[in-house]
Amino acid sequence: MNQIKTDVLLDAKGLACPMPIVKTKKAMNTLEAGQVLEVQATDKGSKADIQAWAKSSGHQYLGTLEDGQVLKHYLRKSSDEEVIERKHPNVVSNDEFEQKLESSANLVVLDVRESAEYAFNHIADAISIPLDELDNRMDELGRDNEIYVVCRTGSRSDFAAQKLVEKGFKKVFNVVPGMSEWSGKTTGIQK
Repeated sequence: MNQIKTDVLLDAKGLACPMPIVKTKKAMNTLEAGQVLEVQATDKGSKADIQAWAKSSGHQYLGTLEDGQVLKHYLRKSSDEEVIERKHPNVVSNDEFEQKLESSANLVVLDVRESAEYAFNHIADAISIPLDELDNRMDELGRDNEIYVVCRTGSRSDFAAQKLVEKGFKKVFNVVPGMSEWSGKTTGIQK
């Protein structure tokens, strides 16, 4: 199984409700927006608790993996990315992009979300290059390809699209709103 990249590991094994949530809240306060927290717990109720807490607090619940008796929960700290002004001029909607995916084999899907977000749910054949790695990995993309950039809400992908165009890529499109409202086919670790 792929190793999921996380920024902080919280050990809540052996703790009963509500302690895993209490410790998760404290740990989340120390993270920067966009960072990923792995919470290891043995309390079987922690999955539902953490999902509900993430939803109510505005953080992103990525998924849970079972490793023997240990539940590994993955959360991404929310940011204000939804309010960032979009500047890249070439934008396609999720619906337009889904039609393009079905009709064209000559396109590249670039997913610029964090590797943990990608691991749990992504468009098949998408190339995962987290935004903070893009500058060093642009050579993995063909400059003449049609590149459709996706993230969770269209903000990180907007920034990535601008970076690609600045480096000479010609056919770059930002997919909006991205994975937060994607209804097309996906693959990845099941939640």
